[in-house]
This record gives sequence, structure tokens and C-alpha cells, in this order.
Amino acid sequence: MAFADTAPAIEILYEDEAMVAIHKPAGLLVHRTYLARKEHWFAMQLTRDLVGCHVFPVHRLDRPTSGVLLFAKSSEVANILCGQFANHSIRKHYLALVRGNMFEAGVLDYALKEELDELADKDVDPDKPAQEAITAYRPLLNSEIPYSSGRYPSSRFALMHLQPQTGRKHQLRRHMAHLRHPIVGDTTHGDGKQNRFFREHFGINRLWLIAKRLELTHPLTGAPLAIETELESEWLGVFSGLGWDEATLALSPSMLIA
Repeated sequence: MAFADTAPAIEILYEDEAMVAIHKPAGLLVHRTYLARKEHWFAMQLTRDLVGCHVFPVHRLDRPTSGVLLFAKSSEVANILCGQFANHSIRKHYLALVRGNMFEAGVLDYALKEELDELADKDVDPDKPAQEAITAYRPLLNSEIPYSSGRYPSSRFALMHLQPQTGRKHQLRRHMAHLRHPIVGDTTHGDGKQNRFFREHFGINRLWLIAKRLELTHPLTGAPLAIETELESEWLGVFSGLGWDEATLALSPSMLIA
């Protein structure tokens, strides 16, 4: 997904004198890179224009991932927040739709080799050892719909709560693929047949992964702070198609994340 002439709408989820958090739409890059010279819009630029001051990125979301994205308003605050991310004191909560039903929660401790870009990482040692990567996962809902997406007459999906405890590139996508429950819409690590079925059946083309909630310590006051976003309307439409009615979805966001 790319944005052309019209700037995508971004929503401010939280703002004070130290920082601002937005809801990043799927398909929007966080900041300008040499790989995206033809792109017009970036979350950093749009946030700066919206709040009227320079902002500093303190973490990243993959381009196809939507959800909570945090910026600092000064380099000093950025250093504090980057430190919190680096020492894993910030709790990150994601929701994802994955292939297949899942019934047990767990923690996956599976080291990941760094994914290298052919140009940007041309000087990085390709034999660099795999890095520790840990993800806690918990199934929330399961669905089976009477439509074939492969060898079976029906298709199964699960809604997962994912909590990365490390921050490796594409960690959630690679870990769910390792568990043989790839995230729907993942064109790099996912199931091509399932992705095509989901795209054609529901008429939506995206990665079904959202950064739902961040829990952190305020960089100036030291108070605990939770920043959460709502699911985009397209999620609710897909939920209906998967048979999850309003009663099933009556769980509050806090219950989904707990």
C-alpha cells in the first residue's frame, strides 16, 4: 500500500510537552529513507506538521503495520525513551490475525539472524550470529469459515495477542511463521495461498498486524503511562466475516490486552 497525492490521515492518541503518539496507518513509512525516494508522505513529517514542532523517532513500526507510534519532542526526551526501548522496559502489545486455530499460550524463545538489505546493509557481516528474540503469544479468538483456501474445504484463523520482549526486525512476523501460524497478509514470511484467499474473500489487502498498546514510564514525570489505539474499521468488518459477533467482541481493549 502506498499513498500518492493525498496525505493519509493520522490521529493523535496522546500529546504533552515531552512527546506525541499517533495512530500510524498501514502502508505509511515512519521516516524518509533512500529506498523510498518516490514516496511523498511519512509519519514523522505528518506528525511534525500536525503538532507544529520537530519530532524525534524513538522506535519503529514496519511499513505495513498500523498502530501506536511514539515520537519525542526533544533530543533529550528521545534519549530517555530510546533507553526505555533498549532495556525492554516498555511493554508493547500487538493484535494479529494468523493462519490456523491456536488454543495454547506460550513464550517463543527463538533467535533470529538479522535480515539484511542488499544495499543498506552491504557492509554488514552476513555471518553475524543470530540474536536473541523472545515473543509471548496468546490466542484470543478462533474461527473456521466454510470456504476453501487450499487443500481443505474450510479455512481457519485466529486472533492473537502478541507481546515482543525483544525488538528484532520483523520479529513477530518471523516468529509466527516459525510457529506455522503466519500473520495473514505477510508477503515476506507468510502463506501466499492464504493471503490471496483472504485478500479476494474480504476485498482488503494489508498485513493484519496492529500495534495496539504501549506501556511506558513518562520520561519527565516518572509516572506510568499507557497509550492505546482503536482497531481500524476494516478489522471489525473482517471480524464479522469470521463469525465474531458483537457479543463475542464485547471484550474491552483492556481485557484483550490483559
